[in-house]
Parts: sequence; structure tokens; C-alpha cells
Amino acid sequence: MVARPAGLACAAALLAGVTGCLFLPALAPAPLRWLALLAGLLAWAWPWRGRALGALLLGFGWAGLHAGWGLAAQLPEALDGRDARVEGRVVGLPEHEARRTRFLLRVGEQAPPELRGRLLQLSWYDDFGAQEPGARLQLQAGATWSMHAHLRAPRGLANPGGFDAGRHALAQRIAATGYLRAPQLARPLAPARGIDAWRGRMAGRIDAAVASPAARFVRALALGDTRGLQDPDWAVLRAVGLTHLIAISGFHVGLAAGFGAWLVLGLWWLLPGLARRIPRPQAAALAAVVAATGYAAVAGFALPTVRTVLMIAVVALARLARRAQGPWEGLALALLAVLLADPLSVLQAGFWLSFAGVAWLVWCLPVEGGSHWLRDFLRAQGVATLGLLPLGAVLFQQASLAGPLANLLAIPWWSLVVVPLSLVGTLLEALHGGAGGWAWRLAAACFDPSWRLFEGMAGSPFALWWLPEARGWAVLPALAGAFWLMLPRGVPGKPLALLLWLPLLLPDRELPPPGGVELHVFDVGQGLSALVRTRHHSLLYDAGPAVRDGYDAGERAVLPALRALGVHHLDRMVVSHADQDHAGGWPAVREAVPVDLALAPEGAPLEVDGPCERGMGWEWDGVRFRFLHPSAYFPYLRNEASCVLRIESVHGAILLPGDIGEVIEQRLLRSPDELRADVVVLPHHGSGGSSSPGFVAATGARLALVAAGHRNRFGHPHGVVVRRWRHHGAEVLATPASGAIRVWLDGEGVAVRERRAWRRRLWDRPVPQPGEPDG
Repeated sequence: MVARPAGLACAAALLAGVTGCLFLPALAPAPLRWLALLAGLLAWAWPWRGRALGALLLGFGWAGLHAGWGLAAQLPEALDGRDARVEGRVVGLPEHEARRTRFLLRVGEQAPPELRGRLLQLSWYDDFGAQEPGARLQLQAGATWSMHAHLRAPRGLANPGGFDAGRHALAQRIAATGYLRAPQLARPLAPARGIDAWRGRMAGRIDAAVASPAARFVRALALGDTRGLQDPDWAVLRAVGLTHLIAISGFHVGLAAGFGAWLVLGLWWLLPGLARRIPRPQAAALAAVVAATGYAAVAGFALPTVRTVLMIAVVALARLARRAQGPWEGLALALLAVLLADPLSVLQAGFWLSFAGVAWLVWCLPVEGGSHWLRDFLRAQGVATLGLLPLGAVLFQQASLAGPLANLLAIPWWSLVVVPLSLVGTLLEALHGGAGGWAWRLAAACFDPSWRLFEGMAGSPFALWWLPEARGWAVLPALAGAFWLMLPRGVPGKPLALLLWLPLLLPDRELPPPGGVELHVFDVGQGLSALVRTRHHSLLYDAGPAVRDGYDAGERAVLPALRALGVHHLDRMVVSHADQDHAGGWPAVREAVPVDLALAPEGAPLEVDGPCERGMGWEWDGVRFRFLHPSAYFPYLRNEASCVLRIESVHGAILLPGDIGEVIEQRLLRSPDELRADVVVLPHHGSGGSSSPGFVAATGARLALVAAGHRNRFGHPHGVVVRRWRHHGAEVLATPASGAIRVWLDGEGVAVRERRAWRRRLWDRPVPQPGEPDG
């Protein structure tokens, strides 16, 4: 049997080819990508039994070419970490915060050739009086500016459960990130114009018209403008599983298309003579596309909305061509259109959730006569909850236990009441200034009671279930288990389907055996955070930096890593000292994770339970912990007062020295046996004022780990320090090159896993280890 070129088999094969290409550890050579594209295109077009194989090859080659073009457009190595004068137009709505503004800039012709036409993600910081107060607030959507920017190639941290900035940049075609250098020199060249400027003005009118905190949600639902939502708002939305509803999403675009189609159907029913010009089904299809496109424009043509418009347009085109089309054929056509238009869309979670959700509903809820709308709605909720749980667990490492009930209430109320009122207000305001205020205020009044209800639901300890990080393949048996559970009632053995969920919901956490110890050095930028685990206990040493631009490693890196590793409780927290690169993330960790005992140096301005002091120790699961510094009555001298912790098992020892320098190292050398360790985290990130020759020799380390930021301004680790450790026989690994570093000490010796090498993706830029030649 020959597969149809636009059928479900070819669409699934195209998806498999695209996914297989983009999640390889490296990009295939360009000739191979072109060969796969051309061979696949011919094999897909030719009517033979291997047509689906042709679609797979086509997907592999097409996705590889797009990925190659996207990576080639990113900032070249010669400009990485350098300053450049750029001129361009502000794209989207700038996010104005207390001390910075974040925005996207489409570079114009007055820029270095490598940057022309590229998309930059920039930040504008207040510079302590070097510019006029509020100057950055003049930055408006759609305006053209000239500025000097310090640019970096897109690159993020690599931690368990962490956000993949490189993947996001490739999917969004972001060529570089950076910040304004000398903001006082930034100059506007042309006033705001275009759809983004209109959205910015409309957002201001909503704020002026709605004297309620709910104005931020009306902006989100009417314009896709989520700038007003704060971290507590997102925490509530995650806890009750409603993040997909709060901004203009594909679901809302679909609703807009449906309203447009129903409006035309009603008009054609009232005026049947219109059918002589355009048949009613074709008119409804055109109206759906127009309504969806208009709503996507209001959202600034964000990628999820564009994807949905494309899906609707393809189905409408089939209707206009008077082709008989079932739900599966429509889904296959939409999938083909999206993948051919933008194969990199598979890098976004929304792609998988939207198509998987529709596929589950099409399979489980066939259109039959005599159906009941309430029963179908409840059934759809159950199908979506069960069917999408595996994807949610893999993509976000979480499941909202309150989600089904919250969606049961929010979908009809927000989508059928709040969103239409918000849109009516926007339409009236566009037609006549001041005419839409009543609709916006009514939308806010309707939203408020539901939000208070959801805040209460989010406060329940059972609302959100954080899941340990599972291997990527675990989603396949879980999806098979969901399929098995949703088979007709007479199918036997359904309880056994739950076994297929175990690799996803209860993955192997690779805990050390009794007497063994495990160390994680997280990738937190220029700072330190390390997790030490025995068989049944966990200790966190430092929590990473919190810096002026709003980045909090405790919230953004440490907490996701703890959750991904299945750590929901800490037996000990040690804050080595109060400097921000070590203690900045501690408040976020303290708020989110129960901690039995928190320790820091005596006199440190930190909220802890007691001091760390030389001689203090304890034992967990056959592993001994003991502080070597500071001694009793030692004054708080910041770096030099760091808590120095030694962890010893029968299989080896680990030394965590904080930020001590040579003075304290010489003090510790009075008891050299205490410094012997197989694994050492370099003092003070490998600075030139630490790791003295005597200290390095006394440790006898086999593995020296550096926690530092990529191309940090301090030059850590210093080359002479790296060479000193290597001279004494230690292998030196650094978080910028390795990502998070995981070390085991057990009966098999010392084992190491580097996150970047273990989970390498084609968008990862290689970084040499300290002391190795670049490239």
C-alpha cells in the first residue's frame, strides 16, 4: 500500500526525521544534509511503498539545514565578548524592571556585516547616575535606536533540570545576547511604529483604564503581554497547571478562529443569498483564518500563535478546495505545514503539547451523534490530563495534581468570558479611544474571583508534584501506558499499564551505596553551589550568586537541580561566607526547601541556625563530615572566614574550602593529614591568591574542580593555578566547559560525569577546559 504524501504516515515520518536530526549530539555535515533533503524530496514525491522513508529523510535534511543556518547566523567567535555599535528596531514589547530593561533588537544595515539583520537579546541597566533617570524607559516597542552593546554568543548554564538557553536561542533565531555599554550614548533614531508600537500603547491604556491588580492579567489575555506578571504569579500558574491559558496561546487563537467561523455561519443563515456568491463552509473557513490572523497580530505574531494560524490556514485551504477531510487528515496536514515552514519549532515545548493534545482528543473523542457537551468536555479534560502528563514530566519535571480541576474551571470561564471581554475592549479601543474601558474593567472583575480561588488551590502542598529528571526514552513507555489506559473498557490488564510509567515517574536517582558519597558542583556562573549526598542524607554547600540584573542562581539553577535530582529536603545547609557569589541564592533555597540545620561562619550577616566551627562534625551512612576552619573566636573576615568542610569515607575524601586564600591555607598546613583529599573544589574559584604550592601538594588530589563563570571578569581560574594542580597530578575540570560536574566516591573508585558532554546537543558551543588550547 502506497502512503499518501500528505497522510498521517508521512507526517509522522517527517516529524521523526526532524526530531532525530535536531537531538543528535552534533550537526551532520552539510553535504549529508543536502543529500538527505534531495533524496527525501524525490522519494516522498514518488508514488511507491517507501514514501514514508522519503519523508523521514526529507525531515532530517530540512531540519539540519535550518539548524545549520541558525547556528551560522549566531555571533561569530571573533565578536564573542566584544563591544559593537549597533543600530536597529526594537522587536516585541520591552520588559521594564526596577533596574534594567530587557528587549529584542533587529539589527539594521548600520552595523558590522556579521550582525546585519540579526536578532539580539539585550539588557539596559541603570548606571548609577551616568545617564538621566528613567532614560531607558523611553525605549519603546517599534522604535529605532543606535547603541553600543557588549555581545556574547548564546550560551547558558548546564544543570539537571535547568533551562537550556542555547536551545531557546536557536528556536527563536537569537544571534547574540548582551547589554548596553555606556547607556548614556544610546540615541533614538526613529519613533515607534508598527504592530508592536500599537500593542505598547494599548497596554498603557489598559493600565490606565483598569484600577485593579488584575489589569496585568487583562493585558496578558488581550495582548499576550505578560510583562506585568511577577514570579509569585507564575508560581501560582505552575502549581495549578494554567500557564498555557494566561497569555495568548494556540488554544486562544483556535477559539478566535471558531468565533469568526460561527459569526459567518450565523450571518449566512440570516442572509441565505450570500451563499450564491461564496458557499457557507468556504466562507466560514476564510473567516476562521482572518480571525486567527488578527488575534495573532494582536499578540505580536509570537511563534505559538503563528504556528496555530498556519495549522488553521492549512485546514481552511483543504476546505476551500472542497476536499473531504477527516480529523486525522487535518492534523497530518497541519503537522506537515508547520514542520516544512519551521522545523526548529520542535525545539519548543508548545509544539509537542499542542499537537499531542489534539492527537489524543482526536483519537479518544470521535465525533458521534447524540453526544453530550458536558460529558464530552469532562472526558476531554481527563484525556488531556492523562495523555499529556508524560510530556509535562519530561519537558518541565513537574505535574500539577490540582491541574485537572483548575483547568475544568478556568478553560470555560477565562476562554469564554474573560478573553472575549478583553478582546471586545481592545477592538472598541482601537476603533475609538476610551470606548473599551468598560469591557476591560468587566474582564478584570470576572477574572478576580477565579484568581483568588486558584491562589488558594496553589497553596495546597499537594498542588504541584516535582519529579526527578528521567532519561529521555522514558516518555515512550509512559505514552504507551497512557494509550493502554484509554483503550475501551473491555481491554484486559489495564492496571499493568501503570508499570510502564515507572521509568518516568520513579527514575533511578543513582544514589551512592552505604559508605559511598556523591558530589555535584552546579554550573551557577561566577559563584559556587555544591550538593553532597550519602545514601539517605543531603547537604548543600553554598547556593550560588544573586546579582544586580535580577539573576538569582538559587532560584534559576540550584532549586531546579535539586528537584531534578529528587532532593526535596536538606539535612544540612552550609553557607561558606556571606559574599553574594556564594550566599546570594540562599534566601530562595531557604524559602522553597525544608532545611534541618543551616550553618555559616560566626559573625556573617546571614540568617542561619548556628556557626560552623573547627572540630564540629557528624556522620551519615558511614561518611564523616568535619569542619577544619574557622576556629573558635575567629573574626568574620569574609573570604578568610569561609567554612572549610572535609568529607571522608572509606573510599576517599572531598575537600570544600570556600574562598580561603594563602594565609588560611598556611594555617591549615599545620595539620597536613587533614587536607588529604581525592577531590578538591579549588579555593576562591582558582584565583591567584589561593592554591599555594604547599596546599596543593598536601591535598594530593586526583580531581580538582573549578566553579566559575564563562569568561568572567576576574580571569578565574588563573593559568598558573591550573598548571600547579596539574603538576601535582590532578585532573582539572571547570564548570564553564563541563557544566554541572557529578563525582562518585564508592567501591569502584572515583567516577566523574560532566553534564555538557553527557547531554551534548548540536547547539552547544564547545569550551576548552582551563589550560587547553581553544579550538
